[in-house]
Amino acid sequence: MNYKWIYEEPAPTEAAAATNLAKEVGIHPALGQLLLRRGISTPVAAKRFFRPQLTDLHDPFLMDDMQVAVDRLNQALGRKERIMVYGDYDVDGCTAVALVYKFLVQYYSNIDFYIPDRYEEGYGISKKGVDFAAETGVKLIIVLDCGIKAIEEIAYAKSLGIDFIICDHHVPDEELPCAVAILNPKRRDNHYPYTHLSGCGVGFKFMQAFAANNGIEFNKLTALLDLCAVSIASDIVPIMGENRILASHGLRCLNTNPSIGLQAIVEVCGLTDRELSMGDIIFKIGPRINASGRMQNGREAVDLLVEKDYQVALEKASRINLYNEARKDLDKQMTEQAIEQVKQMPDLDRLRSVVIYNEEWHKGVIGIVASRLTEQYYRPAVVLTRSEGMATGSARSVSGFDVYKAVQSCADLLENFGGHTYAAGLSLRVENVPEFSRRFEAYVQEHIMDEQRQASLNIDAFLDFKDVTFRFYQQLKRFAPFGPSNDRPIFCTRRVYDYGTSKVVGRGQEHIKLELVDNKTNNVMNGIAFGQSSQARYIKTKRAFDICYAVEENSHKRGEVQLQIEDIRPCE
Repeated sequence: MNYKWIYEEPAPTEAAAATNLAKEVGIHPALGQLLLRRGISTPVAAKRFFRPQLTDLHDPFLMDDMQVAVDRLNQALGRKERIMVYGDYDVDGCTAVALVYKFLVQYYSNIDFYIPDRYEEGYGISKKGVDFAAETGVKLIIVLDCGIKAIEEIAYAKSLGIDFIICDHHVPDEELPCAVAILNPKRRDNHYPYTHLSGCGVGFKFMQAFAANNGIEFNKLTALLDLCAVSIASDIVPIMGENRILASHGLRCLNTNPSIGLQAIVEVCGLTDRELSMGDIIFKIGPRINASGRMQNGREAVDLLVEKDYQVALEKASRINLYNEARKDLDKQMTEQAIEQVKQMPDLDRLRSVVIYNEEWHKGVIGIVASRLTEQYYRPAVVLTRSEGMATGSARSVSGFDVYKAVQSCADLLENFGGHTYAAGLSLRVENVPEFSRRFEAYVQEHIMDEQRQASLNIDAFLDFKDVTFRFYQQLKRFAPFGPSNDRPIFCTRRVYDYGTSKVVGRGQEHIKLELVDNKTNNVMNGIAFGQSSQARYIKTKRAFDICYAVEENSHKRGEVQLQIEDIRPCE
């Protein structure tokens, strides 16, 4: 990919403040600048950032309707009412359902969970799900990671004598459903101090309030934070503030005492006996949980996440792993077809977005294909297929562009839609697809900025190889977990040379394994450049080039660092 390199030079006063902060905290000066750019300007604030504490979580009762929700749940337990925990079929929804169900079932047995079928019921609360709840005697549904727009379905449930508590984090409309309680930090009338919780995070806050109200020890709940970490990583929510606390302790839980179900997934991923990161969740663990809802039914994923017997969990994880392999094959096939379709679009160079429709495509994979198109063409993408007579699809975005608002601008053409800044789901009549495509493109043309139309790398600091030591890596590691609003830092070193031993590697000879020196030291630095073998010819000429990279531990030589090279640019 042809990246634009962006570096924001600090003002002299900022540079001095960064140096002083780094000295006080005891880290490399370049890392002091990283703290300042994250809004951390004092040693006390740095300590809180580097050591996230569960005691710094906000009081859950600050969230609007929380007391009402806890009172209604207590009432259900007192009356011995049947409770259903209902959630979306993606990673966030499945982990949220697993967390709430696993916590409550310790204290109450008249409870079950429900995941709608992506193909028969679609996204969110379905009439079929409500009917099933009524048939089985459910009086209270706790819905997670969806429900904020289910006005008709919740009204229908109310007519059957079923109450709802909504735990959602998606952007609400002006009109809210007639639920007993709506826990959503994005409500316009909400006073909760942190708005970026995942769906599982909202469920956690509900259980935190319930535990506090009933005198249940907090550590009974924090043992489930591994599920929160999986949801936060997979749902691409900001990893600052409360999410950073939940993700940090959730990762610790995942690495030291994971739940049986997640432990089984880790084993089938081949990640046993290594320290797991947010990247491992995003690229290995999350896709396998997602594959259940994409290829079969998300209930299987929740069954695995709440399983208590490890051998049974391994069998279930192996089955879900097979779904993931099938998903990858389908993803590859559909992406190739989608790229061919995009190539045939008239005036492709003029367009600022991509909207494509194919009624034969598999509904469970269109979100992944939309992401692939966004990566390939670096513009907002909408991929649609036909499901139950409607065009149904997913939208994905580029950095900085709010695709939810773009979809919302076409609301009069849509039957249903929902989502957030970088991802949205939608459905519309098939005959409205051409007009939607035109209107969506018009909105993007008007609102996208030039800098959002090219993939960019934000450089955090310029370093010499003498700076890139294992001690530097250990200091850098304290900034983890990385994710939105706390991106993994990218550094740049200018005028580096091949040591003479760099080579092309990989099954398709697509990567470069590098051994490099810079022009200021004799340090030889190892690196890997994935998918950049086209640069190998230039590198072997022994001419100088600049590199942008992340710093990581060398997996083959403990105690040493290597560079994950994001981009290579020949020196002018």
